Amino acid sequence: MGQVSASSSITVAADPKRALDAVADYVTVRPRILSAHYRDYKVVEGGRGEGTVAEWILQATETRQRDVRATVSVAGSMVTETDANSSLVTTWTVAPEDTGSKITLTTTWQGAGGVKGIFEGIFAPLGLKKIQAEVLGNLQRELA
Repeated sequence: MGQVSASSSITVAADPKRALDAVADYVTVRPRILSAHYRDYKVVEGGRGEGTVAEWILQATETRQRDVRATVSVAGSMVTETDANSSLVTTWTVAPEDTGSKITLTTTWQGAGGVKGIFEGIFAPLGLKKIQAEVLGNLQRELA
């Protein structure tokens, strides 16, 4: 069983503080930027930054879904979502870029073993990058 990872980045026309605030806003911004792959999204505790707990169902493919219960931690310019139901960890990193910010979204998890794990390691990141690109595109429009 090896670690599987998918990462996508986008540049937005917002200063790093505004971008980080948007990424860490699970009440207002997050519901507006999620793609159709996310269902039943709700904030369980908090709602902005450190200590927030949110739940959703990630419908990665027609037949593959994951029930996520994410606890949020914030360290500097990074917002990390750690899933209580699996090894899934998603990190949003905000960095200054020209007159705006570069936002990188990275998701990692422990993949399956054997042949299934080989296919997961090849195909799951490709599908997840498409989902990430859609969410980041929505965030870019939100911050425009």
